[in-house]
Amino acid sequence: MPPSSDNSPIKACIFDWAGTMIDFGCCAPVVALHGAFAEIGLSLSDAEARADMGMAKRAHIHAILSRAPQRSAFEAMAGRAPADADIDDLFRRVEPRMVAAAGQHTRLIDGATELVRYLRTKGVRIGSGTGYSRSMMGQILAAAADQGYAPDLVVCAGETLEGRPSPLMTWKALVELGVWPARTAIKVDDAVVGIHEGCEAGTWTLGVAASGNGVGLPLDAFLSLTPEQRQARTMPAAQALAEAGADYVVGSVADILGLLPEIEDRIRAGERPGTAPCRISI
Repeated sequence: MPPSSDNSPIKACIFDWAGTMIDFGCCAPVVALHGAFAEIGLSLSDAEARADMGMAKRAHIHAILSRAPQRSAFEAMAGRAPADADIDDLFRRVEPRMVAAAGQHTRLIDGATELVRYLRTKGVRIGSGTGYSRSMMGQILAAAADQGYAPDLVVCAGETLEGRPSPLMTWKALVELGVWPARTAIKVDDAVVGIHEGCEAGTWTLGVAASGNGVGLPLDAFLSLTPEQRQARTMPAAQALAEAGADYVVGSVADILGLLPEIEDRIRAGERPGTAPCRISI
């Protein structure tokens, strides 16, 4: 897009997918992990499934099996500690389940298309990164495009040598979008590990709490709560994102538009990410 006097000093926004732009509550991975672990005789709680959300799925499985109670449960079942072959086996079981579950959780989160539409009018490039593999993203990309969201770039798990919390996926996105310095970009994510990624990459980091993994409720269940209950569920998720290093935390992408002028002013002033306390607006 050619430069113009109306262009924003924000050069790129790099959005996560599940819990950020689609799948309010980040539910698809939990469904897939429950099914895969149950298939080998292990019972996985929602909290265990969500603890490492945002990582590439093989790394996610490895993390779950690396600590109690799943490590102990596996040892009791198999008579030995889990090995790489067991992680590979679980990943093979998770992948088709993820493809199926992801295809059932493709609704864009309210405000996503409006935000992206506005950013494009200001010359901002739109990138994305995900802990899903390319095969897991197939139905999601098609469904998102049908709903009006098609980022300029998608970086999937396995397409860099390391995934989150390393900055490599965000750096890959910035390189391929031709955007620098990193402090002119914003990383938007619902998971702690995704905020770590943005901090390591040197971008502004913006956490979305209500729609994401930290609350972990599908939209209808979230809306059924009273305002007080929503606040009680959302604030701990927001605090976790803030503690991870987020510059801002909001409820969902629908709340980002009003923050852009402040971030633009901070970029114009030469301010760097991570130099002021997190602002939580939920």
